[in-house]
Parts: sequence; C-alpha cells; structure tokens
Amino acid sequence: MEFLRNLDRNAERWLLLTFYVMLVITMAIEVLRREIFSYSSIWGEEIVRYSFIYLAWIGAAAAVKERAHIRIDVVMHYLPPRPKALLYILGDLVMFVVAVIALYWSYETVHVSAKFGSVTDGLRISKVWFLMAVPLGFALIIWRLLQSFVRDFRSLKNGTPVFEGDTLFD
Repeated sequence: MEFLRNLDRNAERWLLLTFYVMLVITMAIEVLRREIFSYSSIWGEEIVRYSFIYLAWIGAAAAVKERAHIRIDVVMHYLPPRPKALLYILGDLVMFVVAVIALYWSYETVHVSAKFGSVTDGLRISKVWFLMAVPLGFALIIWRLLQSFVRDFRSLKNGTPVFEGDTLFD
C-alpha cells in the first residue's frame, strides 16, 4: 500500500526525471559526436525528439495534479470558498471532457500505426512506443482530474478552502 501511495505521489516526477536525463545525456553525446567527430546519428535525434514529447505530456499531467497549469485566477481572489470550489470543479469538468475526447482520438492514431506496422526512421522501432506518449499523457491527466474532483468535492462538503496549487510568483 505504501508503494502505491508513493507511486501516486511521485510517478510524474520519476518519469519526468527519467526522460529528462535521457534527453540531456543523448543530446550531450550527439553534440560531442558532431563537434569532435563531425558525425551525428539519426537515432540520437529521434531519442531526443521522443523524450521531449514524453516530457511535455507527462509534464501536462503533473501540472494538472498540482493545479500549476496556466490559468487566469484574478477572479478567484474575490470569490468565497464555495463558489471558488464550484468554479474549479467546472474548469476541471471541461478539461475532463476534452481529455476523454483527446484520449480516444490519440489512441486511434496509435491503433492505426500498430495496424500498419510503421517504424521510426532511425531506430527502426515501432512508432507505437513513441505515439503512446499522447494517450498516456491524456490518461494521466484524466486520472489526476478524477483525483482533483474527489479532493474538491471533499473540500466543498467540509467547507474547507479548495486546493489552489501554486501561483506563478509565490
């Protein structure tokens, strides 16, 4: 049980760290190869590109979890706790609908790629592994939104202030 709690608390952090380290190391190796040996590889560029894509989508889920995504919250400062919680729930509900639709269509792309067996140009690996970044990101976003709904409804029920996340200039 402790493992699952720890995974829930830090999953995005571990994934972001893994892809970021992979991106930086590969990019450093490719720069050295290009500058010292006047040679670069297509596989290095692909690893960096796909690591960056995974970083973006996992980072989006992490932002939803921490309510750190871009938002205009001027109005929120003037609202009492109950309307503020309802407004956050409404925003999350809209984002949930968009994420479900996007998950469906992004999975459709993965399915088509798997059906036709498309592979990457340099690594010659199935594109499914790299295209899965988008549905994985939306699945994580949906999971974090469901957790946010539970947290916000609990705050609404108990009359406690809703979780607002961090602001840009704290």
